[in-house]
Amino acid sequence: MCDTGDQQTTAAVLVKEPAATVVEKLKDVTSYEGEDAVFECKLSRETTQDGQWFLGDVPLQSNEMNEIRVQGTRHTLILRKVTLEDCGSISFKVGQHTSAA
Repeated sequence: MCDTGDQQTTAAVLVKEPAATVVEKLKDVTSYEGEDAVFECKLSRETTQDGQWFLGDVPLQSNEMNEIRVQGTRHTLILRKVTLEDCGSISFKVGQHTSAA
């Protein structure tokens, strides 16, 4: 804001976060039934955007069967004690960018 006494003017600044991209893509994983399957990818930068993991078209969240971790730019999904029903495509999406295995 600028105030000259008898006149005022104001302006605003808007800062946009640059989009993060996937720089280390997901790799295919083979696990035996009952073992854990670990998927990792790395982004170009830390971001406030939430990344989302999917098994097929189903969004995943952390619970007793799935562990989701974020450490800086590294995003990790651990599928606990996989079964044959867990076979399929795993994907990670952030913004407009997706990686799949």
